[in-house]
Amino acid sequence: MNSDEKRALFSFLSIYICSAIFLIGMLLYVYYQDEVESLEKSCSMELNNASMKIKTDILNSYMHNKKFIPKNLDKKELRYGLYDEKRKLIFSNLDSKESVDLDKKFYENRLNHYFIDELNEVGIPIKYIVLETCQGVVNKDRLVVYTILAFFLSAIFVGFIAFFLAKLLLKPVRQKVLQLDNFIKDSAHELNTPISVLMTSVSMLKRGKNPEKMMKYILSSSKQISHIYNDIHFSAFNNFGENLDERFNLNELILESVDFFRDISVTKSIIIEANLEICEVLMDRTKTQKLINNLLSNAIKYSKNNSKIVVSLEKGFLKVQDFGIGISKEEQKEIFKRYKRGKNVEGGFGIGLDIVNRICKDYNLELMLESKPNEGSTFIVDFNKIIISQ
Repeated sequence: MNSDEKRALFSFLSIYICSAIFLIGMLLYVYYQDEVESLEKSCSMELNNASMKIKTDILNSYMHNKKFIPKNLDKKELRYGLYDEKRKLIFSNLDSKESVDLDKKFYENRLNHYFIDELNEVGIPIKYIVLETCQGVVNKDRLVVYTILAFFLSAIFVGFIAFFLAKLLLKPVRQKVLQLDNFIKDSAHELNTPISVLMTSVSMLKRGKNPEKMMKYILSSSKQISHIYNDIHFSAFNNFGENLDERFNLNELILESVDFFRDISVTKSIIIEANLEICEVLMDRTKTQKLINNLLSNAIKYSKNNSKIVVSLEKGFLKVQDFGIGISKEEQKEIFKRYKRGKNVEGGFGIGLDIVNRICKDYNLELMLESKPNEGSTFIVDFNKIIISQ
């Protein structure tokens, strides 16, 4: 992974994780506030119920002319204190050493919650009933711990998800970048051979050595460069959805391509034989020529020196047969994919057969391949669906 990819990955992770953590933090904060409010309501209600019970016991005692004797509540976490109207302590089993604020109805300090109830009855010395519990604070502290733990676990989970998601999203981009890098390298290598031959031939021609042979090499190299450029331009800029169909003789177009590539095949001493029947089709002439040219170019690349290529057009089937290195069964499954190259020292950058395949799909033409390693390959295109006359 290069520095630009690392920078892009880091930027994506930073934005994704920060925004996700912020959202999770906001949701947890809202959840925490709701839970705290719910805890306080629950605590207040429990203390109120306990206060009502104490108040009832006090009233019952004085109604029967008995002195109220304080006793501990059933729940040990609940404690209470009794004050007279002068706020003097009458009874207390409160844990807090801090003074109780009798002016408030319900409040909390750092250790406990307090609920203050008033008893306004004549003849009863008890004026204030103070309830105390630490359970609400304990639950609140536990809620804080759980919320913080949930936040950190969520952040870790989001981080892992973001990392794998980034890797998943960047994978096709990285593959495309690698493909383009290889394409540029292969294009440079592909152009290097005809350019080197061209320069050498011009140099030899200036010296007057083998002028006829050098002219053949110059013509061959020029046509190779032209074909490579046309393929790159056609693949990059041509819109396959736009067809300018016209009627023309397919056999004549094939013959033009054969004549064109005979000048290219001369550098490998390859003979191109053509056996063509008359066949008229309705198709985009430029695309048809690209299809034929790339089949011939591919056959030359993958043919051995001093071999031959047989081009035939019979009953609407175009066959381009070479006797070169052949293609294995495994490679045949991938050979029509873009930037996919066969094993060939002659180069190539994997767009020729992709162009052929895309044109065939555009016109719903059946494209077939018969090949055996070290015996050669035969590419077959069925033009019967677009034939006008034969």
